[in-house]
Amino acid sequence: MAHMHEHHEHEHHHHEEEEGARGRIVKIAAATVLLIAAVIVEKHTDWATWQYLLLYLVPYLIVGWDTLREAAEALAHGEALDENFLMSVATIGALTIGFLPGAETQFPEAVFVMLFFQVGELFEGIAEGRSRRSVAHLMDIRPDTANVERDGALQSVPSESVAVGETILVRPGERIPMDGTVLEGTSSLDTVALTGESIPREVVAGDEVLSGCVNLSGVLRVRTTRAFGESTASRILELVEHAAENKSHSEHFITRFARVYTPVVVGLAVLLAVVPPLFTGAWATWIYRALMFLVVSCPCALVISVPLTFFGGIGGASRRGILVKGTAWLDTLSRVRTVVFDKTGTLTEGVFSVTAVHPDTLDEHELLHLAAHVERHSTHPIAAALRDAYPGEQDGCAIADIREYAGKGLTARVNGQTVAVGNSALMEQVGAAWRPCHHSGTIVHVAVEGGYAGHIVISDRVKEDAAQAISGLHAAGIRKTVMLTGDQREIARSVAETLGLDEWHAGLLPADKVACVEQLLCEGTLAFVGDGINDAPVLARADLGIAMGALGSDAAIEAADVVLMDDKPSKIATAVRIARRTLRIARENIWLAIGVKLAVLVLAAAGVATLWLAVFADVGVTVLAVLNAMRALK
Repeated sequence: MAHMHEHHEHEHHHHEEEEGARGRIVKIAAATVLLIAAVIVEKHTDWATWQYLLLYLVPYLIVGWDTLREAAEALAHGEALDENFLMSVATIGALTIGFLPGAETQFPEAVFVMLFFQVGELFEGIAEGRSRRSVAHLMDIRPDTANVERDGALQSVPSESVAVGETILVRPGERIPMDGTVLEGTSSLDTVALTGESIPREVVAGDEVLSGCVNLSGVLRVRTTRAFGESTASRILELVEHAAENKSHSEHFITRFARVYTPVVVGLAVLLAVVPPLFTGAWATWIYRALMFLVVSCPCALVISVPLTFFGGIGGASRRGILVKGTAWLDTLSRVRTVVFDKTGTLTEGVFSVTAVHPDTLDEHELLHLAAHVERHSTHPIAAALRDAYPGEQDGCAIADIREYAGKGLTARVNGQTVAVGNSALMEQVGAAWRPCHHSGTIVHVAVEGGYAGHIVISDRVKEDAAQAISGLHAAGIRKTVMLTGDQREIARSVAETLGLDEWHAGLLPADKVACVEQLLCEGTLAFVGDGINDAPVLARADLGIAMGALGSDAAIEAADVVLMDDKPSKIATAVRIARRTLRIARENIWLAIGVKLAVLVLAAAGVATLWLAVFADVGVTVLAVLNAMRALK
């Protein structure tokens, strides 16, 4: 059946597809003309039956030769019962039935069945080509050549031959061929192919750039950090290409279904052809019905449209910067009931910044100024946040005698005054009457000469679209949203309340996170969303692991089943919607195909239906199902 072939060299594939489609159209057209001619000749002449047979064999073989050949090959390999085999038996039967005593000839039907079958195959080929191209548009994100600086000159070489650590030049309008670090130049990058994000990303010297992004404005010199095959774009393509291998329940069901179904149908057809005539003697009538039974029962629509639907869903999701590693995960994604988030880097930015300044005796500017000076040489992230909030260099202040008190903070002399910057324990040590703060976050107190000067609140900012992400999930019918974090209870509570989460657990170690997830797993399908590095064990344990912003972290891409290419938690609701829609389309196709089949089978057995109707039921349903499957791409 129409399996999704690997789509390497899609250019070559595309070409083959076009050739194949063109050849098919020519054959169909030729056979149609010859069939009409044969019908006219039959009307106006009085030949022997075998002469008409020869006449009709010409269009029959033109259009059906490939099908007959494939059926014969399948028989030789012992995989007899596929759609080619069913079509061949039915049409050969229709060609020969006219030689039975008292039977009408069915030559035009036989040719028509084959002709219509080819029309269906043509449609399927076009649809599969389209869904493969939608994935192939992703394939265009890796340039095949790179401009490398070698021996003082620029050379254009195949991207595979560029080593790690070489310097490449990317001009405006070109795609970045491999991951690297900007040596010089500033530009903005279009990351839409990787993240589905339309807002350009600004880069300057020292920034990481990823393969597959388009350089929009300036010339960049980039030192490569990964080989072509290891680069982000290559890994995305690999993920998408292997997506067809992890088959979903629905697809497995279809394969098993076809395996059991076809022999049963062939058996029934044989009984239908042999048993009634033993009593009535009307061999021709019953053989004809049995042939019809065969044509109708062919499960092409199912076998073709369901994998195509899933493939389309994966292609559609990847356009939005959501990589699903296999159709099985689309299945799981559509059934998710509980979504568990890691806090830092997933719901929050994972970067500390000053969120409030509460001065007591000094003004805000002065308070920040003193704190930033004292923390000037510290490497702690909180010190970095203070320095970012007050970037003014030295401004002529004399700073001396910096002392660090482990777990408490720092003191220093600034312009001759002793300034203490740290937590409440440090304030007590220097005798300052500190006061608590109602804001959640890390509170940095400042005292000057033992007198309390005020405090600064530093916290991890919640991502802009985090609240929207949670409300989007609730709207999509997710029963429970949970946050797990290693952070303090107060901070966790404030984030959970801001975002409207159903449940939260704070102060957890990675092992505790796994334990929490295991408890929640009892309540239905669970997705865990993390940003990677330390979340790998939990990502692997959940029913579905979703890695956020995995443009950087390799561990996450390995452990997760769904990878969101940018840092937006709101993409999760989008992913759930895409998955549900894909499954809905697959189900529609299954019911449509089975429903129409059963109706015509009953009619065929009762002798109401003709071969024409039987073929229409089969090929018509296939075409409808394939067109429906194409909706999954949108």
